[in-house]
Amino acid sequence: MEDINALVDEHLRRALTAEHGRSAHLFLHDGPLRQSVIALRDGTELGEHDSPPAASLHVLRGTVRLTEGGDERELTTGVVTELPRTKHGLRADGHAAVLLTAVTAV
Repeated sequence: MEDINALVDEHLRRALTAEHGRSAHLFLHDGPLRQSVIALRDGTELGEHDSPPAASLHVLRGTVRLTEGGDERELTTGVVTELPRTKHGLRADGHAAVLLTAVTAV
């Protein structure tokens, strides 16, 4: 069992001093299921990358922009969305933290 708020606090602190502006922690790994907290300093981007077979993003703090093929969606604290199965990226507007839930195999 994890305290998600404590993880967010810790990784936001780490992201603020990290050279690349982010900090992540995989805290649940059960078969194909993965859950990670990802903290991003203001303006930090995760460049376009492929998606696992199924994934969702829950914004725990702040605001992020989910990009896909030139389109962009603003996601704010509390929003949960499924991730596209195509290449996508993420950018923090202000310091932000998200919960990534991924299923790596079907």
